[in-house]
Amino acid sequence: MGRLQDKVALISGGARGMGAAHARAIVHEGGRVVLGDVLEAEGKALADELGDSARFVPLDVTREEDWGAAVRAATDAFGKLNVLVNNAGICTVGSLFDYTLEDWNHIIGVNLTGQFLGIRAAVSALLESAPSSIINISSTQGVEGIAELHGYTASKFGVRGLTKSAALELASRNVRANTICPGTIATPMNEGLDVSGFNPMNRKADPAEVSSLVVYLASDESSFISGTEILVDGGELAGHGPLIAK
Repeated sequence: MGRLQDKVALISGGARGMGAAHARAIVHEGGRVVLGDVLEAEGKALADELGDSARFVPLDVTREEDWGAAVRAATDAFGKLNVLVNNAGICTVGSLFDYTLEDWNHIIGVNLTGQFLGIRAAVSALLESAPSSIINISSTQGVEGIAELHGYTASKFGVRGLTKSAALELASRNVRANTICPGTIATPMNEGLDVSGFNPMNRKADPAEVSSLVVYLASDESSFISGTEILVDGGELAGHGPLIAK
């Protein structure tokens, strides 16, 4: 029997990259998944690949009605929902001199408000199917800033706070909430990014290296872990290299 036998997960941004890797890992461990994404062709293709254990639903994470439809798709298809993976996210770059209010509102809407809307839409189903798990994807930039990633950094810091408040509210009702903070992962969003020297391992992570943690947090193996954040960053935030004497 798989580690996620009889678990049903809803994954935002599930069509490709980390979301697709999480979906494959969950199904491999006996779970079933609903893939929510704006990328319909890729999402439907992945659902077809995963077979009867998967469904695709169009999901713009900034739209409450889309979230409601995604939760209903899970409960209609599989009878319940006990894992929410808030994975969808975008990244925009700009200096303080040219980063517009529109840029700011867009990234906060997707990366932070989108996760709040997901939790709010799913919470009743998660409570009904408890023990349940909320897994919010933040970033190393939710722990440490990078110049000119103002909206991204702010949104990913916010995800950590949202996770903690949700974990505290739901702990007594057998629903856990945790944050994963990945470093640089080999996904389409990071294609072409030079990470030489960016972390001590001098490489990007394979998305499956994050998915193994998603499986653990989705499973009952992590039943006493809630309200925390876990780095998957190749030692990026462990500290600095040796001092060089002049």
